[in-house]
Amino acid sequence: MTSPAKFKKDKEIIAEYDTQVKEIRAQLTEQMKCLDQQCELRVQLLQDLQDFFRKKAEIEMDYSRNLEKLAERFLAKTRSTKDQQFKKDQNVLSPVNCWNLLLNQVKRESRDHTTLSDIYLNNIIPRFVQVSEDSGRLFKKSKEVGQQLQDDLMKVLNELYSVMKTYHMYNADSISAQSKLKEAEKQEEKQIGKSVKQEDRQTPRSPDSTANVRIEEKHVRRSSVKKIEKMKEKRQAKYTENKLKAIKARNEYLLALEATNASVFKYYIHDLSDLIDCCDLGYHASLNRALRTFLSAELNLEQSKHEGLDAIENAVENLDATSDKQRLMEMYNNVFCPPMKFEFQPHMGDMASQLCAQQPVQSELVQRCQQLQSRLSTLKIENEEVKKTMEATLQTIQDIVTVEDFDVSDCFQYSNSMESVKSTVSETFMSKPSIAKRRANQQETEQFYFTKMKEYLEGRNLITKLQAKHDLLQKTLGESQRTDCSLARRSSTVRKQDSSQAIPLVVESCIRFISRHGLQHEGIFRVSGSQVEVNDIKNAFERGEDPLAGDQNDHDMDSIAGVLKLYFRGLEHPLFPKDIFHDLMACVTMDNLQERALHIRKVLLVLPKTTLIIMRYLFAFLNHLSQFSEENMMDPYNLAICFGPSLMSVPEGHDQVSCQAHVNELIKTIIIQHENIFPSPRELEGPVYSRGGSMEDYCDSPHGDTTSVEDSTQDVTAEHHTSDDECEPIEAIAKFDYVGRTARELSFKKGASLLLYQRASDDWWEGRHNGIDGLIPHQYIVVQDTLIS
Repeated sequence: MTSPAKFKKDKEIIAEYDTQVKEIRAQLTEQMKCLDQQCELRVQLLQDLQDFFRKKAEIEMDYSRNLEKLAERFLAKTRSTKDQQFKKDQNVLSPVNCWNLLLNQVKRESRDHTTLSDIYLNNIIPRFVQVSEDSGRLFKKSKEVGQQLQDDLMKVLNELYSVMKTYHMYNADSISAQSKLKEAEKQEEKQIGKSVKQEDRQTPRSPDSTANVRIEEKHVRRSSVKKIEKMKEKRQAKYTENKLKAIKARNEYLLALEATNASVFKYYIHDLSDLIDCCDLGYHASLNRALRTFLSAELNLEQSKHEGLDAIENAVENLDATSDKQRLMEMYNNVFCPPMKFEFQPHMGDMASQLCAQQPVQSELVQRCQQLQSRLSTLKIENEEVKKTMEATLQTIQDIVTVEDFDVSDCFQYSNSMESVKSTVSETFMSKPSIAKRRANQQETEQFYFTKMKEYLEGRNLITKLQAKHDLLQKTLGESQRTDCSLARRSSTVRKQDSSQAIPLVVESCIRFISRHGLQHEGIFRVSGSQVEVNDIKNAFERGEDPLAGDQNDHDMDSIAGVLKLYFRGLEHPLFPKDIFHDLMACVTMDNLQERALHIRKVLLVLPKTTLIIMRYLFAFLNHLSQFSEENMMDPYNLAICFGPSLMSVPEGHDQVSCQAHVNELIKTIIIQHENIFPSPRELEGPVYSRGGSMEDYCDSPHGDTTSVEDSTQDVTAEHHTSDDECEPIEAIAKFDYVGRTARELSFKKGASLLLYQRASDDWWEGRHNGIDGLIPHQYIVVQDTLIS
């Protein structure tokens, strides 16, 4: 009963082991299939990436070509020969600059998208191809390794199965031997028991007859016991042998079992992980590099686009109607420049060219002057009201056209629902019903503005005509002989220029005014002034008047600066002649500033004396002005940009852009190094710019003697002392501290009381301070109005 049950149990154990091994074998098969599928998915993914970027490259190239066509379509108009010079001049206007930058941005985007397409085709796609090839090759090698690992694992499991079967077999033999041994021991015990019973039954017999029987029986029993003992010894030896084999087999089985479990554990925990790592070797890193190439290309595309958009944004910020108007008028100066004034054309020898204010027409002229004055007062008040209404209307129009309705960021707030996108777009500014009403309101306001503008211009034209008549009548009626001590001369705005004056009146007067009042004016020479005032001041200088004389500071500083630039731009021959252009450009290439200044000096010394005097005066002033660059924002380079085109024109046939940059560098050098470039007053006699804006005279006198301001004022002083009874001294108060530079100039502190005898020149007074007579600078004092009146 024991043997069949045991056999059945052994079969169950082996069947259970076989089932477990089969499960492991099935797992190993599925593992290979899983890795195969992973490899196929990886290859498919890489193929999809290649197809995606190949298609995207085609789209980018098509987009690039369309952008190129779009840009060329409009750039072709710019390159057309018709009105080429006009279009070239228009490029400096801010709206045209925006348009040019917009076209350049389109061309830039076209080039960038071409580059992007090339990167996709020739860089990113080959990377994916390489990754795909590497992945297939590595997976094949990894699969070979994995198959070897699985074979080794199955070998270990088979070995365990053999050891287990051996153990079971030896253990079964041991149990069988043990059973046989126990059976022999029972037989031995049984045989011994029989012998004892027989001896007890045979005890009463006679000694002789039973002795033989007893010996025979005893001999038989011994023979039987010996046989049983031999059988027992045999079975004992067999049992001992089988028991030893069973123990050894069990030990081998336990050792093999531990080794197998360790191998299985190692395979599942370590080998499979290492195998997957082998399959993935370099895949993620290579894919990372390929996709980062894509990111780098896209980010650089965005950066390039942002750079172009920043340039457009800067141009949009610089859209300035005032500056464009000034540029337009400067570009076409011959078109917008006022014509020469009409001269009086005498009839039949009539040489009188002025109004006759003698009797009997004097009273009529006086009455007419008074009537004009009364009407002018009324017209000015009415026109000022019209002007205020016009300006208020203009502000309303500007508020309408400058409304900040350009932010469309809401349109790009996408969500998962397309309805939300459509609703966002539908609420944009252009789709609002109020746009029609707003446009109608704007047009109505514009119509009212132009009505008021027309009314204002007509009134201003009438005022201008009547004012001119009134001024001429007043001038004619008011002219009389004035003595040198008459203080009314201080308010005169007319100064005739001596034909021998080295510095033109317009240059000397504008520089004097700016030096007194505008050294700290921000953007001087860069910001455009009022063209109307520029023309008015220019016309006054052309009439021989000095509209900037005296201490009045009611002129627009930018307009005066514009007059000075316009004067040099309008010269028939530029201040720097064209025949020395190339020599001066050669100086710019020198790196050493001192050496450059020396060569510029050599080139300029061939110019006429009058030209050098004007240059020396102008550049001394510009150098002085640049020392206030922290306040006026005009350093030598900025001043050079403003004056370069006015002082030196680039000859035809040269690259205007590059040559203008060299011209600006030259002017900048002269501003900085003017003292080393131009001759000193002792080397070249003539007017020299002084820091007060005045002009120190070192010119030859009409009599052939060299005189200075100090010498000329000495003559005036002598006349003053001979005519004390004719002129009463007037009182003045010092505005600033002043330290005399020569023995003839008086020194005084701010607030000091000064006595003035008479004007020595436009910039100096003859006067007295603390009992000492000498020269007093006009710009440092304030004349007491009560005494002047």
